Amino acid sequence: MSIGAHMSIVGGLDKALVRGLQLGCQTIQLFTKNRNRWQAKPLGQAEVRGFRETQSQTGICPLLAHTSYLINLASPEPEIFAKSLAGLKEEMKRAGTLGIPYLVLHPGSHGGSGEKQGLRRISQALDRILAEAEDSWPMILLETTAGQGSSLGYRFEHLAKIRDGSRFPRSLGFCFDTCHVYAAGYDLRTPSEYESTLMRFIALTGIENLKAFHLNDSQKGLASRVDRHQHIGKGFLGKLPFYLLLHDERFSDLPMILETPKGRVGGGRDLDEINLKRLWRLQKRRSLPREDAGRGTPR
Repeated sequence: MSIGAHMSIVGGLDKALVRGLQLGCQTIQLFTKNRNRWQAKPLGQAEVRGFRETQSQTGICPLLAHTSYLINLASPEPEIFAKSLAGLKEEMKRAGTLGIPYLVLHPGSHGGSGEKQGLRRISQALDRILAEAEDSWPMILLETTAGQGSSLGYRFEHLAKIRDGSRFPRSLGFCFDTCHVYAAGYDLRTPSEYESTLMRFIALTGIENLKAFHLNDSQKGLASRVDRHQHIGKGFLGKLPFYLLLHDERFSDLPMILETPKGRVGGGRDLDEINLKRLWRLQKRRSLPREDAGRGTPR
């Protein structure tokens, strides 16, 4: 499996690859534009060439892009919905131009219109985009969510319904976020709970459609419906779920991406580096990690 982290594009898209290489990432995720703006400066030929050359030099693969947080395909507001359609189409084009095979998307929030209407709206919106898709465009990966507010995708049934309701299901896959799944109410903290949750997910969505994982511990408890990422082994999940994932042969070919809090600690150590090393240590372990905290408390 490939282990990596979400990398900043400050200074240029290719800098995300350089930063990933410096940390030892085998895979990375990045934004292809400012995550909090609708508009983006068009990609220049030199920028695209530099990005592709840097990827070839670093050998980092596969790459994932993440869409802007503004995109909401479930929105009942016509202006937001129209901007979301245009925004997703633009991000699909950008990822395709850069040679990025996967684009991670939060399904959206129904804004009070109801889950049924919201899910139908997402499928219809995706169909409008995918009907125009070019061969170079990436596969869209619908991400599991924590279920804050009116967000959709916090139940595995939501994700299955969106894909099943699309005319282009082969262009849609899934990204499993450990923090989000746990906060949504699916437990992962023992081998039996882990297996039960993963089997439920696979049964509803199909293991062949699972294309990536986001590895994040959780600041909040089970079924809190609050999306707050924590450092690996330092939240309510603890080390065990990550050990189990890293040793699960069913997912040995999938990219696993950190989205834990950024920054530096004493001595200037990068927090991504610390979290990556925790994952690598867990990957090398040959026995289950012992948890020294009670269930349901931060570790």
